[in-house]
Amino acid sequence: MLSRLFAILIIVASCGLAPARAQDAAAPFDGDLQRLAEILGALHYLRGICGANEGTKWRNEMQALVDAETPSGERRNKMIAGFNRGYNGFQQTYRTCTPAATIAIRRYIEEGAKISRDLTARYAN
Repeated sequence: MLSRLFAILIIVASCGLAPARAQDAAAPFDGDLQRLAEILGALHYLRGICGANEGTKWRNEMQALVDAETPSGERRNKMIAGFNRGYNGFQQTYRTCTPAATIAIRRYIEEGAKISRDLTARYAN
């Protein structure tokens, strides 16, 4: 499941999601990108406390997404804020891996994969 999400994120990152546009103009998929960023932040924290031993994998996925989309100004700030919100939200709740944290990981991986598939299907060339 993780390798499938990773592959989908790579596809999204390598395709770029939209043609060039005005510097700070919102894209129709910005809400999805912000949610995906939040999921990546949550996974970065949760996988770490649950012993996945992945290092900065999810942070690197976020960086790849930002690099592919190349948002600037407010769009970039919102994506980064989403990642931080996902990370910080779980950091305040979980200190160790629990069954609930494991369930959250599974649900976020499923949701992230769905968002990635939908974005790729709708906007990739």
